[in-house]
Amino acid sequence: MYDTIIRNGTVYDGTGGDPLDVDVGVRNGRIQLLERGEGSGENEVDASGLAVSPGFVNMLSWSVESLIEDGRALGTIKQGVTLEVMGEGWSWGPLNERMKRELKDVFSSPIEYEVTWSTLGEYLQTLEDRGISTNVASFVGATTIRNYVIGHENRPPSPDEMERMKALVRQSMEEGALGLGSSLIYPPAFYASTEELIELSRVVAEYGGMYISHIRSEGANFLRALDEFITIVRESGAKGEVYHLKAAGRSNWVKLDEAIERIQDARASGLRITTDMYMYTAAGTGLSSTLPPWAEEGGQEKFIERLQDPETRAELRALMAEPTDKWENLYVEAGPENIMIAAVKNDRLRKYIGRRISDIAEERGQDPRDTIIDLLIEDNSRIGTIYFIMSEENVRKKIQLPFMSFGSDAASMSAEGVFVKNSAHPRAYGNFARLIGKYVREGVIPLKEAIRRLTSFSCTNLGIKDRGLLKDGYHADIAVFDPDGVQDNATYENPHRLATGFVHVWVNGTQVLKDGSHTGEFPGKFVKRGQ
Repeated sequence: MYDTIIRNGTVYDGTGGDPLDVDVGVRNGRIQLLERGEGSGENEVDASGLAVSPGFVNMLSWSVESLIEDGRALGTIKQGVTLEVMGEGWSWGPLNERMKRELKDVFSSPIEYEVTWSTLGEYLQTLEDRGISTNVASFVGATTIRNYVIGHENRPPSPDEMERMKALVRQSMEEGALGLGSSLIYPPAFYASTEELIELSRVVAEYGGMYISHIRSEGANFLRALDEFITIVRESGAKGEVYHLKAAGRSNWVKLDEAIERIQDARASGLRITTDMYMYTAAGTGLSSTLPPWAEEGGQEKFIERLQDPETRAELRALMAEPTDKWENLYVEAGPENIMIAAVKNDRLRKYIGRRISDIAEERGQDPRDTIIDLLIEDNSRIGTIYFIMSEENVRKKIQLPFMSFGSDAASMSAEGVFVKNSAHPRAYGNFARLIGKYVREGVIPLKEAIRRLTSFSCTNLGIKDRGLLKDGYHADIAVFDPDGVQDNATYENPHRLATGFVHVWVNGTQVLKDGSHTGEFPGKFVKRGQ
């Protein structure tokens, strides 16, 4: 007797091959493939006319706080996601006491919680213990490691500090981290040298882990930043992945072809390099990314002091308007008409959510640069922001790359409660549904290949065992959906809209989505590298 049998579906096993003529049995949280009509189950599900696949992997999740608030993870569960992978530069461990105090001050989040953990493993175990519907895994953040030992200072580590940083990486790897994640356009990560990142990545390589990076530039310095990434992978011996590969800013769109060629050459030379992406032409990050990284040296308090100093403010205004390859100037790359406010902490600023900087500046009678600086002061945070800076042609080109996986670069939210206090990027609710509902349907990528790259491809790259395939003995992370009915419904104007078309989802053999509705179950686990 099986706990569940999924019958009559079109079964994609995650290998990229044609559908299998089998039923899928689940017993004690594990999969067994069955001949059609074989066996009996306590719960028998008719999947006629539906696709049955392994659960999807979100290669770039920012659900670090949202899962504390609401473990249902509705925004991604309703897209078939069963594993959230965190750690883009910042990870929620290891933390010292100063970092615990700072953790919630920088991000524009209304979620309230107590930091009861210190290490990365303790944080992920805390999520499991609280109850979550998706599995979770994480890279340890290179930003977090640097901040722990050096703080917000712009200087290289001393030899002793370097050893302490490496020890923290090693501790996190022992706890099950997937590797090291960096986000190099943001301070204090921006202050790290190539050599520092190589040294930390060598520790990761000892464990067979991955160095995954939001590279130092996706704009004017895109190709040079990619070369740095390739150097780090080559010199460290770690596997490598580029977070959300993109050419940002119209003048840089033509660079994507050269970037792809360099990645292909690196792979041909034997380097284990992959990439990931989201399915949108707008990026999402902080409004503070319109300012040079040195402005944030010393932390948030020093940042605000500089913004309030008349001489420094005048210098920053001038630098914001100057094209440069010294730092990632998103003011120049986007322009104020393509910068939209998405999330704030200060209730008095909520009237600006969903509006462009150009529009806000006109209303306030200011130069847009002054508007940005004043908003950052008034909110005392980085301010969640959407930048419209990418090309749809490039999106389609990237989807077709055989080494491309997919990540939302967003939190999994529930379209209710505290989550709707701010706006959001529609990728939070639609990234995976959009891949199937738009790009598969339009013939950009075959469904069987999209499923492979959403499942087994990512699990193999991450060194995660017994997940990502519908295969005997594998963990029963399963998605059942209507390929012709899957739809992303979130827009930039109305982002808090859940995707549709996913009918059933199981995590570790427990059904968390039934007939499109959450079951109230929380079977998610802390998934560790090599396990």
